[in-house]
Amino acid sequence: MAKIYKIILLLLFLGLLPSGAEAATLSFSPSFGSHASGNTFSVGVFVSSADQAMNAASGAVSFPADKLEVISLSKTGSIFTLWVQEPSFSNSAGTINFEGIVLNPGFTGSAGKAITINFKAKAAGAAAVNFSSGSVLANDGKGTNILASLGSAQFSLAAAASTAPSSVSKATAPFVVPSALSAPKISSPTHPDQTEWYAKKDAKFTWPIPDGATRVRLLVGKIPLAIPTVVYSPAISEREVTNFEDGIWYFNAQLRNAGGWGEVAHFKLQIDTQPPKPFAIKFIDGVKTENPKPTVVFDTTDALSGLDYYKIKIGEGDFSFVAPEIVKTNPYTFPPQSPGKRNILVQAFDKAGNYTTAVEEFEILPISSPRITEYPKEMRNEELLVVRGSTHPNSQVTIWLQKEGEEPKSFVVQSNQDGKFAYLAEDKLKEGSYKMWATVTNAQEAQSLPTEKINIEVLQPTIFRAGTVAISFLIVAIPVAALLFALIFVVWFSLYKISLFKKRVRKEVREAESAIHKSFDALKKNMREQMRMLEKARTKRQLTEEEGEIIKQFKKDLADAETFVNKEIQDIEKTIK
Repeated sequence: MAKIYKIILLLLFLGLLPSGAEAATLSFSPSFGSHASGNTFSVGVFVSSADQAMNAASGAVSFPADKLEVISLSKTGSIFTLWVQEPSFSNSAGTINFEGIVLNPGFTGSAGKAITINFKAKAAGAAAVNFSSGSVLANDGKGTNILASLGSAQFSLAAAASTAPSSVSKATAPFVVPSALSAPKISSPTHPDQTEWYAKKDAKFTWPIPDGATRVRLLVGKIPLAIPTVVYSPAISEREVTNFEDGIWYFNAQLRNAGGWGEVAHFKLQIDTQPPKPFAIKFIDGVKTENPKPTVVFDTTDALSGLDYYKIKIGEGDFSFVAPEIVKTNPYTFPPQSPGKRNILVQAFDKAGNYTTAVEEFEILPISSPRITEYPKEMRNEELLVVRGSTHPNSQVTIWLQKEGEEPKSFVVQSNQDGKFAYLAEDKLKEGSYKMWATVTNAQEAQSLPTEKINIEVLQPTIFRAGTVAISFLIVAIPVAALLFALIFVVWFSLYKISLFKKRVRKEVREAESAIHKSFDALKKNMREQMRMLEKARTKRQLTEEEGEIIKQFKKDLADAETFVNKEIQDIEKTIK
């Protein structure tokens, strides 16, 4: 604790300049090699702080005391000018310690030497040199520890060559140092592409474990080329990390076998869970306009992954995609819109798939509707439909025609410079009831509301209509004629019977006379009722000349039949008397 206070007081005394904390490392160089027992070799301890000035560092180094022996520690070429603790070592414990200070403005660089360790190889085998602890303090006036990773070194030690006579020596197999492993191949099923952004805070990493690998060392942080420090033995092949904060992260892994620690693999992870900033949609011409293609402006930003694209939907239409750079430099113009109220919905997406939504209601006002001035209320189906009217000059008029029970059909004509238009149907219309209306679109693509619907009746040709009426008359006349002939037959048959059996059938003749009177009265009543129905039809529509002649002849035949029957009855009465 006293040493820490000394460092802090010294830093305050020196008045070190503040700056933002980044990251630093402690490492060995060389970090591997092969040496024979009895030989000496040197290993440098280095400080790296490329992005942030540091002014103090300390470290505790461990080594195998049965394999290595420290001959000396050298401060030659050290970046440290003051020592809180002079470099020291213990061969019995296998430890080395140091604490040094760099005066203001501190040290910034990738390879600042702290001390040099001079080792002697004692016995054959593998010797690992590691940091058991360490610190690198930033030159920020606060003593912030910016150490991100601790390195390690691996040395292969061979047995010393024998000096005994060859006659008594035994052949010894040479010591083969296993080669270190290559960097593991890291993959992520949750964040597969290192160049993409993801909105997932939980990640999973996997890597294969080759034969001979006994340990794996992992580290998760924001340093791109950090050295892993957390050891797993036996080696594991996957790791899940939860609740990442937004930003760019690196997953680092390193495998070890009998040859030592292999190369380090680095996997980049980009996480963004926050949507772009809220924004508003502004109509240049206002939210109510006759312009069928209004223009809007909108723009937003995303603090981390950046904007990717916009999705725009107008009313019940489909979404369209627009690049942010287009929106930023050019207002967005709508495709032509029909009159009415609707919404515009804009979604701003960042590169992680997060989005922010803005909605605004607007109204397209209609232009004045066309006027239909000439049209037939009733026409024959052998005639062609002709429609005339007036509207905006040099505009497109759409005539809508709908037959009862069918879908409407549209026909387009152009108005002239005076706004006049005319429509002549190419095909004849079928018999039936129709509704007709019109709309107009001007040169600016502004539209009107539909006109009121007009009723048009399409009738059969005159000859077919007269035939139809004649048939209806025949349907009535034939039964009447049949009754009339039957009545005449009855009269004739009665006279015949009377002439043969005058005396015997007087009574029957009188009864027949009465029946004739009743039957003919009923017949006259029925025929007059039919005549009234025909006369009633005359009030609803004008009868043709042929129809009038049929009615006139029908009345005459009825009068003649009545005269004939009365005359015959009178003759019967005279005969009976």
